[in-house]
Amino acid sequence: MADVGPKLPRALERLVDRGPAALEEVDHDKSGAKGRPWGRVRPTHEGDLVALVRWAGPRGVPLVARGGGTSLDGESAPVRGGLVVDLSGWDQLLEVNEEDLWVRVQPGLINYRLQELLRPRGLFYPPNPGSWESSTLGGNAATNASGFRSFRYGPTRAWVLRARAVLGTGETVEVGTLTWKRSAGVDLLPSLLGSEGTLGILTELTLRVAPLPARRIGLLAPVPESASLGRIAQGLQWARREGLSAVEWVDARVASELARGVGLPLPSGSGALLLEVEVPREIVEDVPSRWERGLRPLGIEGAVRPFEDADGLWRARGKAGALLDAQVGPRVREDVAVPLSKWDALMEGVRDLARRRGVGLVLYAHLGEGTLHPNFAVPPSSSVARELRRDLWHLAWSLGGTASSEHGLGSLKAEAYVQEHGRASTRALRQLKDALDPYGILNPGKFWEQTDRAKRTVGPGR
Repeated sequence: MADVGPKLPRALERLVDRGPAALEEVDHDKSGAKGRPWGRVRPTHEGDLVALVRWAGPRGVPLVARGGGTSLDGESAPVRGGLVVDLSGWDQLLEVNEEDLWVRVQPGLINYRLQELLRPRGLFYPPNPGSWESSTLGGNAATNASGFRSFRYGPTRAWVLRARAVLGTGETVEVGTLTWKRSAGVDLLPSLLGSEGTLGILTELTLRVAPLPARRIGLLAPVPESASLGRIAQGLQWARREGLSAVEWVDARVASELARGVGLPLPSGSGALLLEVEVPREIVEDVPSRWERGLRPLGIEGAVRPFEDADGLWRARGKAGALLDAQVGPRVREDVAVPLSKWDALMEGVRDLARRRGVGLVLYAHLGEGTLHPNFAVPPSSSVARELRRDLWHLAWSLGGTASSEHGLGSLKAEAYVQEHGRASTRALRQLKDALDPYGILNPGKFWEQTDRAKRTVGPGR
């Protein structure tokens, strides 16, 4: 019989669903990481959440915040059991300030839904991860998600002005201001963003928004196997002056799946670039022809095809994961990044890893900002998967890169935390964790557990 955990006070127990259907829905996330939760809690307001945290802390009951469940490394999987705090119903756009260009939202609002609500006002929210049709803004903030337009606009962290959160102490904090920049000492806001719900549970966000560009055009171009992707990425940095806002690359396998599965007019037998360009409405010249000329010096000779609905292009590209789920099956999905000058070395190293392990490999990338998504065709919880991840991280680190540029660490990549940040840094950061979550109830089983050893280690950092 499944562990149902301790009974909550009546006012909170009414918010808990312990039925098998509810538990099956929230016992995992998109990564496949899985736990055995005692129940799903749906707070109706912040007061419920405060009461829940204050009850759970002294009893050591794990609380795992959940939005859309789209995490790719086990960030929202309840791997230590406990209660899943489902905030998907907190999905309101609370306020739009067109004068100062910000919006106030609840954490369960879907990213793409916000875009739909802003479009009639001539505004948009730039961070658009591949899961933007199903991921929540709270989840995006908790993992510092980014996406296609991060080439021009940066990750979520650059667009959050203010946040409310309930800490592991049961205290409510509001951090940040309504100004676009601030220099007022050490700031808690950047630490909450990307902390994967381990320092506090986000209950409200104030986000910067931007005026919609007058015109956006998607462009599709074939990339020959012989082309240097590093050279292309470096060359396209200068095209920001021409309004370039997204630079994506997919290999031949992904291009074929997108052509077959969602009808993107991509070339057969080669990889492809997917670009987005923002141009003034009065520009009347043939934009694809102009970009054909610009891409030739970078080794891209084929025709450039327009895709007028740029958002539609990214919705289609966002289906790559689901298409590969059906065609490739379970796999390791990573998100390393390196300096652009090291990109070709990264590609060579990743392909060598797959060859040495004898596993299938599919690749796509946020090429313009140096993020590669290697997909190794092995079960993600297997010993081979663990070895591949470690080898991949060390490859990225050896090239001056990171083990995760956008997905986060969760439970599947937890061991990379201390190795990437160093012992001295993680010892200091662990003290912050202990202060904000003294009972260790917020999303346990994730990267902080690796710092227990770092706390006991004396001597200099890495």
